Amino acid sequence: MNKVVETVTEFARPIVEQNGCELWDVEYVSEGGQWYLRIYIDKSGGVSIDDCEKISRAVDPILDEKDPIENSYIFEVSSAGLERHLKRPAHFLRCMGENVEVRLYKPFEGSKIYIGTLSGYDNGDITIDCSGKAMFFKKEQVANVRLRMD
Repeated sequence: MNKVVETVTEFARPIVEQNGCELWDVEYVSEGGQWYLRIYIDKSGGVSIDDCEKISRAVDPILDEKDPIENSYIFEVSSAGLERHLKRPAHFLRCMGENVEVRLYKPFEGSKIYIGTLSGYDNGDITIDCSGKAMFFKKEQVANVRLRMD
């Protein structure tokens, strides 16, 4: 995790939790020459626009005060979404037994995309059940994993 993400996660988590939500992820990325700081939140029953607005208004002054980012950026708070990306060990453990889509860097057995039930996670290695067949992927093979709603 980079320093900006670490710092923002540290001070944003309590604010998010005080507002009845869970901090799902923080990302600091460059897209089209513009930097974005995004906080993704989750809540039982779903996240509303009001939740995002409250958390944005609470975190924004702390961002100004702590000033963890040197260059200009766009700040966003949003729901993690139904088809959220799984990145951290806690995400995988929480979503065990759920339907996921695994995207690989290179084709394996003729495909780069596998859909199945998440059945195992060990230090980045992933096992999914695809129609009764266990598929195991090493961490180095996996580009990303996300929940999949059918």
